[in-house]
Amino acid sequence: MYKLFDGEQYIRAKRYWQMIEGRAFFHKMLEADCEHIAVENPLPLKIAQLPKQTQTIQPYEYGDPFSKRTLLWLKGLPPLMSTLICSKHETWIESNTSGYARGKGGSPGVAKNQRERSKTFPGIAAAMAEQWGNYIMESEEDNGHIKHGLC
Repeated sequence: MYKLFDGEQYIRAKRYWQMIEGRAFFHKMLEADCEHIAVENPLPLKIAQLPKQTQTIQPYEYGDPFSKRTLLWLKGLPPLMSTLICSKHETWIESNTSGYARGKGGSPGVAKNQRERSKTFPGIAAAMAEQWGNYIMESEEDNGHIKHGLC
């Protein structure tokens, strides 16, 4: 079995090539011919060499009582503004994953499977829809585009 070394992490060859394909897809999304783009991605491995994110957000900044670091790369959109900060929150995804698995600390987190770990929190989704939706609508009005609305 082949393993590639990245600092303190060993990566299996199959996973490395999946990362290369994922990075290419990520760049296609980020560089698409669109005026407004938001790409969300978890913290990538250093070896992926993705560009620095525009913003890092947490669910507890948007009314959901959990921590789950979420990275955003934005094009033509302003950073999200917090809507409701929860002073008490639980860890959503296990921290210090490898240490926790070896019994050396970390938090087990609330999410127990891949589907739960990939959850988009309602508060973040609402902030994206409201803030970016309003921003795009106002931008179109300022640029003389047709106003959106019900007829």
